[in-house]
Amino acid sequence: MTGVELPAVRELVDGEWDTPAVDLGVALEDPATGAHVSRAVATAPDRIERALSVAARATGSIGPGTLEAIAEDLDARLGRISELDSYATGVPITQVAPLGVIVSGSFRLAAAQLRSGALRADVDGVRVHRLPLGPALCLTPWNAPAPMAAHKVANALAAGCPVILKVSELAPYSSVELAEVIAEHVPPGMFQLVHGGAETGAQLAGDARIKAVSFTGGLAGGRAVAIASAPLLRPCQLELGGNNPLLVLPDADTDIAARMAAELLTTLNGQWCRALGRLILPAGRAPELLDAIGKRLSDLRIGAPLDPATEFGPLVHSRHLAAVRAAVSGREARSFGSVPADGNYFAPTLLADDLLDEVFGPVAGVRTYESVDEAVAHANALPYGLEGYVCGADEDAAVTVAQRIRAGEVKVNGSSIMSLHLMTPRPAWGISGLGEEGTAETLRLFTGARVVGVEGRFALHTS
Repeated sequence: MTGVELPAVRELVDGEWDTPAVDLGVALEDPATGAHVSRAVATAPDRIERALSVAARATGSIGPGTLEAIAEDLDARLGRISELDSYATGVPITQVAPLGVIVSGSFRLAAAQLRSGALRADVDGVRVHRLPLGPALCLTPWNAPAPMAAHKVANALAAGCPVILKVSELAPYSSVELAEVIAEHVPPGMFQLVHGGAETGAQLAGDARIKAVSFTGGLAGGRAVAIASAPLLRPCQLELGGNNPLLVLPDADTDIAARMAAELLTTLNGQWCRALGRLILPAGRAPELLDAIGKRLSDLRIGAPLDPATEFGPLVHSRHLAAVRAAVSGREARSFGSVPADGNYFAPTLLADDLLDEVFGPVAGVRTYESVDEAVAHANALPYGLEGYVCGADEDAAVTVAQRIRAGEVKVNGSSIMSLHLMTPRPAWGISGLGEEGTAETLRLFTGARVVGVEGRFALHTS
């Protein structure tokens, strides 16, 4: 049926493995067929309480050598982890496998930060240490399960925080593989894995023993984390998605613009926070550009995610498929390609008008402009601010336009799922989130500075 042997979904609390006891009433599916394969489960509330209690009293220092050992052991499992994520999410294996570098690479980057002195930044004789805040909560989405979990957990461990990882109930499989490796290298209580949906997340996020939260997911969930964190004045990092514009300038190369639009619409089957949501085209070139984009979309090989020939696969779950269908119901739209009758497939779709809310699927709105000023106004018209894209032949002019886009990150003539550079921050503006995610930024989230100095024993610099 799947070609993949699915692991039993297990939880790790206080160094002990067990089976989550709560049935969430949702069937987990094979996205390629729609067949039910198991049940979505959650860790019982009393086990969550135990995990919180254990984390609150856990101590330990995770050095760079330990993080590098975790990375090395993960290397041997990357093929298996990629298959599980591809199967669970519906994303083609050819897209998932390259992201495997993030899984083990996150631990190597965290180790490198420790070796470079990221937790120490003395200033003119004043000692500045970054110390762990305490138990860290990592809440991860279903669209890139293992890479997101690895990035958050690696940095929390490097900061010296006991970690509780809660993964999405729709894609629990790869977290078990990840947790098995981590558990072999860190003391019990320094890392725990739990499962569940919104209720589990609320129990964890609402507990004062959690001292920092890193959350990637939807706007409603992010707001709930923020509301729970506000009375505690607790730092939280929230990445909540976007409805991202691609602004095609009048001088843009047709092939480059078409490639960017098609890739941004269909990468991870459109199930990613930095996907294309709004296509902004020069009015005089719109028909030509839409034809070129449509051809690329129509030529995509649509099929099962584990088939190496597949370029576009099914959505994660039938309930998500229903939500995407509802978002475009009754609207003038054009779809591209032929999808299988069975499974959770939804063909790439362009709407005849603007898209005001994130769909989190292969759907984008289209609107045209007469002047670049008008185009920038369109790009900045919504309260999102995660990602923006600009396509133009004159690179300097395109960069100038990109600097006017209200988003945390703007890419010029590029559509890669990876960041511009591994060490650049990934800010979220507006309702796209709070704080900055990134290699250094996530490490700092889990730490607080302690400054120690003897009065007068420092150099005073004046201009």
